Amino acid sequence: MDYFLTDEQLEIKELARKIAEEKMKPVREKYDEEGIFPWDIVEVYAQSDLFAVMIPEEYGGISGKVMDLCVMTEELCKVCAGISLSLGATGLGLYPILLSGSEEQKQKYLPDIAEGKRLAAFGLTEANAGSDAGAVETTATKDGDYYVLNGTKQWITNGGEAEIYTIFAMTDRTKGARGASCFIVEKGTPGFSFGKIENKMGVRASATRELIFEDCRIPKENLIGREGSGFMVAMKTFDKSRPMVASQAIGIAQGALNEALRYVKERSQFGKPISSFQGVQFMLADMATEIEAARAMTYSLAKMIDAGAKRYSKESAMVKYYASDVAMRVTTDAVQLFGGYGYMKEYPVEKMMRDAKITQIYEGTNQIQRSIVASNLLKES
Repeated sequence: MDYFLTDEQLEIKELARKIAEEKMKPVREKYDEEGIFPWDIVEVYAQSDLFAVMIPEEYGGISGKVMDLCVMTEELCKVCAGISLSLGATGLGLYPILLSGSEEQKQKYLPDIAEGKRLAAFGLTEANAGSDAGAVETTATKDGDYYVLNGTKQWITNGGEAEIYTIFAMTDRTKGARGASCFIVEKGTPGFSFGKIENKMGVRASATRELIFEDCRIPKENLIGREGSGFMVAMKTFDKSRPMVASQAIGIAQGALNEALRYVKERSQFGKPISSFQGVQFMLADMATEIEAARAMTYSLAKMIDAGAKRYSKESAMVKYYASDVAMRVTTDAVQLFGGYGYMKEYPVEKMMRDAKITQIYEGTNQIQRSIVASNLLKES
């Protein structure tokens, strides 16, 4: 399908494709196997202005449009979602500043991120708080011109590698979710440390760590918005970031389909390519159709957001869960089409299947996304 991409979007797409094929593909297997954080590729992203795609021109970026970010993300994830997550997680970490931060905060932090000098990360999840944001146990206590943070965050993407963290903590426990606030915490702040790198199923080239706050003092100027607005900051962030997760999923799925198409034309059984078998053809048709449907939904939403839509929580939840479910089905079918070879690590589809799974989990599980969709439907009816 033709989505009538602009000349600028076509340039972004081609640049991302070239980086993925030439820089990421040769190392994706090694980085996945050894769990290497891709600092060399991060440098390539920075030199190529890919970080700048996420940020508007007034803060040192070149775009800030969701559609541009989706096009770029999809192209990178066709080759390796794990490596490209260094970029995607930075987008999630910077959104609270971009969407809810003060002008001073934007001017201070966003230009360095746009240049790729500093990565960002988003810290909401804890051992007992993920989908239930109101259960956050990390606290931020006002002390003169500072807030003192105590607590831990779990499974934070870019943890330990990022320089800038947007952290959610309770400033008033008695108010539940309305007592949460959001803060900017810089790496190197006394009292801020990291746990071990987690040993994950997929996206293994991405660093995932625990964040530990022990009497961590940060300036009151690092509060994003006002006290008690943390939950709304998080929801605004997720509404805008979920199309990016959908694009990750679409990229993984498309990459798996591309690999499957090549394989079924080369693999012969009973004296002819398996691509000639109707059962295989039907699988390919379903895979391609579901990917195209997910892409159409996601691109439509991205354009809607860029056009200035004010409310799109329902649609963001829809594209996130639909695209990630598609990615899981498509990658599973790709492994099936490869047969025994698909189960072997020397072929990329088993990695794509492992990478696809996290898209159903992070930034809100798909069960939570369905709850968001249903809740909005009932309110609108």
